[in-house]
Amino acid sequence: MIAKYTDSCILSAIMTTETINTAPFAVIATGGKQYMVREGETILVELLGDHEAGDKIEFDALMTDDGKTSKIGTPIVGKVQATYVGEKKGKKLTIIRYKAKSNRDRRLGHRQHYAQVTIDKI
Repeated sequence: MIAKYTDSCILSAIMTTETINTAPFAVIATGGKQYMVREGETILVELLGDHEAGDKIEFDALMTDDGKTSKIGTPIVGKVQATYVGEKKGKKLTIIRYKAKSNRDRRLGHRQHYAQVTIDKI
């Protein structure tokens, strides 16, 4: 009896559609990736092309949630406005290629460039 009661509680918790009151967020797509963003947040995304610091940028919102209701787009719900901050470099990676028994090794370094963006309005 206890196992059945526990299963029904878990099932009812999973099936609820109400969201907890949280800050509004949106899911945007850029550079082949999706990012969950909130207003005032600064994120690093793939390079966006030629922009100057302070330029306004718009992203398509695939999903929005205001804390009470969620909207999922087919394909988009609306626009997310952002400000271009500048270009940043990511963490440095060291790539080592090694062949055993042939005195062969090669070391390479890589540092990805990102665009830093601040989300203004969802």
